[in-house]
Amino acid sequence: MNSAVHPPPAAPEANMFGSVPGYEGITAGGGGFLPPPMPMEPVAPPQPGPTPSEWNIPTLSEDAAREAFKSYVSSQCCYNENPAKDGVITNMEPFNTFRYRLETFTESRQTEPAEKPYEGEQADFYTQPAPQPWEVQAKSPSLFTKHSEEIRVPFTSSIKECQSCRGRGTTPCEDCTGNGNKPCGVCNGSGSKDNGRCTDCDGTGKNSCTTCKSRGTKDCTTCEGKGKLLAYIKLTVEWTNNVEDHIVQENSGLKVDLQAVSGKELFKNSHNLLYPLIGFPNPAISEASERLIKDHQSKYAKTSRILQQRQTVELIPVTKVIYKWKGDSHLYIVYGNEQQVSADNYPATCCCIVQ
Repeated sequence: MNSAVHPPPAAPEANMFGSVPGYEGITAGGGGFLPPPMPMEPVAPPQPGPTPSEWNIPTLSEDAAREAFKSYVSSQCCYNENPAKDGVITNMEPFNTFRYRLETFTESRQTEPAEKPYEGEQADFYTQPAPQPWEVQAKSPSLFTKHSEEIRVPFTSSIKECQSCRGRGTTPCEDCTGNGNKPCGVCNGSGSKDNGRCTDCDGTGKNSCTTCKSRGTKDCTTCEGKGKLLAYIKLTVEWTNNVEDHIVQENSGLKVDLQAVSGKELFKNSHNLLYPLIGFPNPAISEASERLIKDHQSKYAKTSRILQQRQTVELIPVTKVIYKWKGDSHLYIVYGNEQQVSADNYPATCCCIVQ
């Protein structure tokens, strides 16, 4: 008895993909972000606060302030070093500056129809029910690490003929229009040069096409010469660390960029969903925590799954330094654990011309 030979499943059209439960309405431009499972409710954890002494910026020594200033000036091509070297520090004033940082680590999923050159993969379309987008297994990266992954959704793959080459695997060479040769560039296709035979084309007026090696065809770029494509639903999983800072500082009037520097860590905790900080000595910290956590959970839970949240409070050292040079007072600011310096209106600059 002859056994029947069953061909592989026919390639589904885009509207057939859209009929797969959980993938309705997907288009070639992308199916949009899918609703994630509902997140858990936040639970208030124990929140030990720092001791009052930890809330004051440690004193910066004059020597440290002077060395930081010298290092800063030496890095500026147009700054004379004399004010930093000979200036006399007359006053140093620290300012309590805090940075509250909220990180919300999310996972989002997006689907769209996709195709790739067929390389012998199994055509499993409709052999079993396709898993829902959030049921597809994906290996998460380390927490708070940005990453993305593309996954072929199981039981959505089928084989189709490549329409670009109509299943042949080749297309006419564009450089020679499928002839396998091109007019000679030396004699412009005439076969002669300087009243004699063109030696470049041996008088034929034609040269072999180097693009297709005289075949007149080249491998189809769509199917890479296979003649067939694997059509499937592609799931793109993206893990994103959404970070937002809030700076709380005394009314010092100082204008420095505190985003690129570090400070002393006073508090850190993480949970699937965070609860706002309670009872911190500086009420602005608690207010920022409550506002940002509410905003993040509302904004990101609509399109993503929140995997973890982390909140940190840092004390960033900021010191205003007053110094005298040539009888006039000037100031600079030392900030961050890195002892970065900001010195507007430096008193000894020149115009440099770089040759």
